[in-house]
Amino acid sequence: MPSTQVSQHEVFQEIASRSYCEWPVYDSTPLYDRSSLGGLEEDVRTVARVWFEHDAHKSVKDFVCRLPLAYVDFRSHDSYSGSTRYEMEQLVRTFLLKELHGWKHESALVEYLDRYSSVRKRLSFESVPDQSTLWRTWHQRFEPELRETIETAARSILIQADRADVPIPRQPPERSSSREQSNSEEPTQQKILDRAEDITEQVSGIVHPAFSLCRGERCEIHENAFWELQTYLGLHEALAANEGARSFLYESDRSRTPLGHNHRAHLRDLSIGRIRDMYRDAVKRIVDRLSETDAFHRAGLVAIDITEEDPFTGDREGHENEIIGTKEKNTEYAYQWATIQLVGNAVPLVLDARPVRKGDSRREIVEDLLDSAQSLLHIDGVLMDREFDSQHLLESVSQRGLTYVVPKRMYSSEKAQAKRLLKRGQDYYTADRKLHLGKNEWHETTFVYKRKENSERTDYGQYAVFLTNAPAGAVREYSYRWEIESGYKSIKRFKAATTSKDFVLRFFYFAFACLLYSIWRAVDLLVQVILTNEYKCSPVVTAQNTLTLLQKRTGVG
Repeated sequence: MPSTQVSQHEVFQEIASRSYCEWPVYDSTPLYDRSSLGGLEEDVRTVARVWFEHDAHKSVKDFVCRLPLAYVDFRSHDSYSGSTRYEMEQLVRTFLLKELHGWKHESALVEYLDRYSSVRKRLSFESVPDQSTLWRTWHQRFEPELRETIETAARSILIQADRADVPIPRQPPERSSSREQSNSEEPTQQKILDRAEDITEQVSGIVHPAFSLCRGERCEIHENAFWELQTYLGLHEALAANEGARSFLYESDRSRTPLGHNHRAHLRDLSIGRIRDMYRDAVKRIVDRLSETDAFHRAGLVAIDITEEDPFTGDREGHENEIIGTKEKNTEYAYQWATIQLVGNAVPLVLDARPVRKGDSRREIVEDLLDSAQSLLHIDGVLMDREFDSQHLLESVSQRGLTYVVPKRMYSSEKAQAKRLLKRGQDYYTADRKLHLGKNEWHETTFVYKRKENSERTDYGQYAVFLTNAPAGAVREYSYRWEIESGYKSIKRFKAATTSKDFVLRFFYFAFACLLYSIWRAVDLLVQVILTNEYKCSPVVTAQNTLTLLQKRTGVG
């Protein structure tokens, strides 16, 4: 069934209603203009995603003919000068069809246009172009970057159509480029940096529009300048807003940039809820982009943990509910933030973050973070630290159909069992248990005792006790939890410095640092897939590489 004016209107009305959708993207971010191929790729993904969700849209051919392209400026990607018989827009649509079908030669395209006169007319061809004309168009008229964009756009169309159960002419190909070296060759550092620069621009353009300030109209300082300044602060370790704003003023290409006090004031006007909404929108954009690669594990393992800022040494009067005691048994106080992050074989994105206030239960925190993460992707299991070993919390996780692995705090009964294992020289032991939930309700779990390797202890402390509702062997996965600790080290490196006690400002700085970390890991995955067609957890693009490239994207340096 072909699309109608009504169905097309409904598609773009839906795009306009989605806070995380910006179309056309060049109109929402300075990173792109009408000639930007990265912007065109993002626009195709955005429109295709919503287009094929519509019940009336069941044809990729119809999508190619209807895709809005009139606003795109192809002149800088056209090697021909002077008048030509065929317009770039109709040729781009034509080669989108060729890539959708995976035809190797233009002869198949000619036969297709000759057979389907309706398609030929919708592409505004009075007659079928001959094979040599089409060959010259692809190999001589189109710049290499445009050819790659057409290949990328066709792949996006196939993926989005397939997800909506729309018939497709072939399965989406592996994401690769004819310009890249073969998989048997190790990519050079220069090749990695070149690809990272392109992808950082794309990912920045995807994420950037998710953030907005509640400001009035006709402000003299562009809103993007605030996000560029915040990124700039994250590029320099322990840089505060006042000092950073002065440096940014001289290094930025913008004529007007915010002062430090102005920047902080606008951030304070945000709410915790608004910051979290913007963060989740940004991460959804990243997930949607990464999900186009086979290397992105949408079904995954997550870790939940709480991190603390450096101990707070000032007067916390009036802020006792926000500057709370640390996890260590001491007299120190600190701000605390909770996160949920992909771990294991997946790219370690921070899926959500939230503040921890006095009185927040661990169950409340876990349920909130899982709600958010499960709205983004499918999750199989959860890893948590021993502070989350409450039976009511674990029952809540089980009720979601998720597995968990959590170390248990050792009380007298666990210590006694560990002593018996030590006496017998036994390294491993499991036992099914029921934990009392109240009244006549119980939570079924498995206790797994495991002797630590190379332990310095000589008593029962050689053993760790884990709780799991999965087969006992799942405790091996707990080692993946340390990836969230590793992530925190980078996140703290990306966080702007402040001595302010403003809770909203503090949380925004942390959340934005989580976003920079997630951008880095997303860029690394995409670079690896393009260069090698696979993803390994060890980054090939370092954090410093990404920071440098983000610095270039903000017009600094």
